[in-house]
Amino acid sequence: MKKLLFIFILLAACAQGAWANNDSLLTELSKAIRQTASYDEARLKEIDQLRQSLHAPGQPLAVLFDRHEKIYEAYKIFNYDSAYGYAIRLVKIAREMNNASYRVAAQIKLSFILLSTGLYKETGDSLASLASQPIPDSLKGEYYTLWGRYYYDLAGYANDHYHSVDYDIKGNKYLDSALAFYIPGSFEHIYYSGLKYFKKGNKKEAATFFDQLMVKPDLGYHQLALTASTLSAIYLQNGDIDKAIDLLVQATVADIKTCTKETVAIFHLAELLYKKGDLRHAAMCIESAIANAEFYGARQRKVQASSILPLIESERINGIEAQKSLLAKYAIVVTILVLALVVLTWIILRQVKKLKLTQQALTAANAAQHVINQQLQESNSRLEEVNEKLQEANKIKEEYIGYFFNMDSEFYNKLDKIKTTIEQKLQERRYEDIKFFLNKIDARKEKEELLLSFDKIFLKLFPNFVQEVNALLRQEEKIGLRDGELLNTDLRIFALMRMGVADPEKIARILEYSVKTIYSYKSRIKNKALIPGDEFEDRIMQIKTL
Repeated sequence: MKKLLFIFILLAACAQGAWANNDSLLTELSKAIRQTASYDEARLKEIDQLRQSLHAPGQPLAVLFDRHEKIYEAYKIFNYDSAYGYAIRLVKIAREMNNASYRVAAQIKLSFILLSTGLYKETGDSLASLASQPIPDSLKGEYYTLWGRYYYDLAGYANDHYHSVDYDIKGNKYLDSALAFYIPGSFEHIYYSGLKYFKKGNKKEAATFFDQLMVKPDLGYHQLALTASTLSAIYLQNGDIDKAIDLLVQATVADIKTCTKETVAIFHLAELLYKKGDLRHAAMCIESAIANAEFYGARQRKVQASSILPLIESERINGIEAQKSLLAKYAIVVTILVLALVVLTWIILRQVKKLKLTQQALTAANAAQHVINQQLQESNSRLEEVNEKLQEANKIKEEYIGYFFNMDSEFYNKLDKIKTTIEQKLQERRYEDIKFFLNKIDARKEKEELLLSFDKIFLKLFPNFVQEVNALLRQEEKIGLRDGELLNTDLRIFALMRMGVADPEKIARILEYSVKTIYSYKSRIKNKALIPGDEFEDRIMQIKTL
């Protein structure tokens, strides 16, 4: 069971790969068909250049024959009427030359063009006219091959089990004769050897010759078309339709690139694509094939088209009718869906209207809430600022309350000591000692100690005060302190302001200066600042405690 499943999967994968390859080649074919006009235009330009060479006067007949022959070769698979006209001219020139070899060559070319257009009687008569003439060895291969092709085409035209068999037998005999005159290893020898085996029914042996040609690096487009087209017939008889389509696509593309209008590859390709159900590409191929047949003037190809085209068109019409029926069903479904969509749209619009009203109310509420939030944020910000100031004030208060309690304690101790000493001196009536003792008290020193104590407690609260004040001053104006000095008068004025003593008179009394002196000190410092005076005081007040 597993083995069967594996084989099934393998076959499916191979089939999928074959279809993918066909799709790629069919895309290339579609592109080539669209470019047919440009290829034909290039061929016509080439022919026009060759025709220009005929106008030179006084040309020898041999040269004239050679130039007409080149034009014929350009026309022979491109356009029957023009090729036939130049074949007739070749016959006429050969007669004028009175040269048997040229006459045979011209008659063979005329026979080829008659066969290509499907004039079988005329072809037979033309070839028969050569029977009584000596055929040069250089032309015998082409001559016998043409007889073989003539009988093969008759067999295909008859397409029965009686006459076709006899025609193929005759064709094989002529092909045997032709092979004797082709160089072994040449394209003609390999191709016609394979064709002979194929016509005899030996497909395996025939395929070896065509496979040998398919891998030749120097194979021309026309040679590729002949080989791929014939090899496709072998694959088709073996039941490998995908490979046959592959080869026919290659042959058709090669025919388009060589402007070959007399070809059977595209007809067979259209038929196989029709059988595969690919009507789009089948129609494309048969239309191109009919255009080629009409352009070339190939009667037998038109007959072939008449047998294939109605089938393809019939399938296309059936497909269109099926599509119409399907579209009608789709139209009913779509109508129902549209009606349902209209109802749903109405319901949705009502809901959207309600949602808009709700959204507007929510927007208004959000806006009001936003205003309230902003007010709360501003209030919180102010409260935080006030709290910060209160915390700072409390800290200053705590430090200075402790400082003044300590100072008061020391002061009262000193007073008590002075009182005790004076009372003792009075009891002892030592009045001179009392005067001496009082003179020893240095009020200035006491004041300096008081200010030093203030400096210490202040810098304990604001340890970076000096650095931050200097940061506001110009480099050359920064305040420098002497050894052992904590604050100088300039700094003490702003220190007192930072402590909340804003009144200049109070500052003056504390520092024992006049109010005018205090103003002078302040102005002098502000003039040294990097910023305006008012902003300087604000920045002093922003200095933080530790």
